[in-house]
Amino acid sequence: MAGKNLLKLGALEAKKTAFLLCDIQETFRPHVKHFGEVVRVANKMMEAAKSFQIPVYVSEQYPKGLGHTTKDINVANAAMVYEKTKFSMFTPELQDRMKKDIPELSSVVLFGIEAHVCIEQTVIDLLNEDIVVHVLADGVSSRSLMDRGLALQRMQSLGCFITTSENILFKLLKDKNHAAFKSISKLNKEPTVDTLGYDVKAKL
Repeated sequence: MAGKNLLKLGALEAKKTAFLLCDIQETFRPHVKHFGEVVRVANKMMEAAKSFQIPVYVSEQYPKGLGHTTKDINVANAAMVYEKTKFSMFTPELQDRMKKDIPELSSVVLFGIEAHVCIEQTVIDLLNEDIVVHVLADGVSSRSLMDRGLALQRMQSLGCFITTSENILFKLLKDKNHAAFKSISKLNKEPTVDTLGYDVKAKL
């Protein structure tokens, strides 16, 4: 059992965790840098969520105009897929649903697009509610790499954990003897791509 302090330090406990998948809509594919990698990481997290029994909440920004989540991601097992016009995912609808599903919610793992708009505004709202936020550097992007890089720096300075999908999955496992070890190890066979490398001191 991870105590409150451990969770604040970045430890994770499955039953107190939610995964948030933000606006990975097909319309954005030609415009967002490394869209394919973001999709690959989202699929990895969708699969891992089943093993850990962590609910995944999927937002779609104004799907009437921008279409739905790309068919390359299977969202059939998501706890909820919902529409929004707000940039932040943290809508009243999501808040109500998460309260019901995860009464002890302490940590959120966030991935999707765009890093400097919807991801960052979601981070601000979550941190404001004293929820620990882990942003997947290998699972977020923007149309501009400068916007992406600066957003990651800002979110880290706000108190987010800027991390990778592999780091999160091993934090959830904690022990080689975890029942999901084999299935999660398979998901981690392919390492995070370094084209999406994150350097705090990146020169712009």
